[in-house]
Amino acid sequence: MIPDQEAQLGPRIDATPAPRPQRVTLTGRFVTIAPLASTHATSLFELSGGPANAGLWTYLFNGPFDDPQAFAADVEAKAKAEDPLYFAVIDNKTGRAIGYQSLMRIDPIHHVVEVGGILYTPALQGTAGSTEAQYLFAKYVFDTLGYRRYEWKCNDRNAPSRRAAQRLGFTFEGVFRQHMIVKGRNRDTAWFSMLDREWPARRAAFETWLAPQNFDADGRQKRRLEQLRG
Repeated sequence: MIPDQEAQLGPRIDATPAPRPQRVTLTGRFVTIAPLASTHATSLFELSGGPANAGLWTYLFNGPFDDPQAFAADVEAKAKAEDPLYFAVIDNKTGRAIGYQSLMRIDPIHHVVEVGGILYTPALQGTAGSTEAQYLFAKYVFDTLGYRRYEWKCNDRNAPSRRAAQRLGFTFEGVFRQHMIVKGRNRDTAWFSMLDREWPARRAAFETWLAPQNFDADGRQKRRLEQLRG
């Protein structure tokens, strides 16, 4: 008897490579995602530089920055990179850059990409805009580019990042022990993922959460994102 190959090997998948992410602009109600540029450096340094903001850089691969020129050089280098591909998060009310994030480890062959290199300044942290920035990225990855797997990774000690991944609808997959050396310290890496078959339900929850009727007159959420996912 010939074994059932689908049961042994899994279903066949269209192996046509997915498109690579481009330097696009993604517009939401609270924020706009735009290609990172050197012109964003001044605003970002004002919101993330200096000793008072050193904690923002604890789990990032570089920083903190005390020198605006060194920071500007770093932003310029990031703006030119292809992988990670960096985008600024722009506040729609003020027009200021208030954070950045990237699509990285881009793998069109296997239709896999990761969101990472995230710097959210205090002006963005904990706001509806921070959730919308993640929604806009995920929508671009799944609906426009057609990727199958969207990843989130972080230092296993980074409890806020782990909570954010799970709130946004990523599934925890495990910890890669002794995965990296970052800033001279061991990093065990927690892995999370979201799949294309999960995205329609995640998208619906995001869009319901972001809708104006989910916020009261003071801008407070009425229902949490996790509640909307059931």
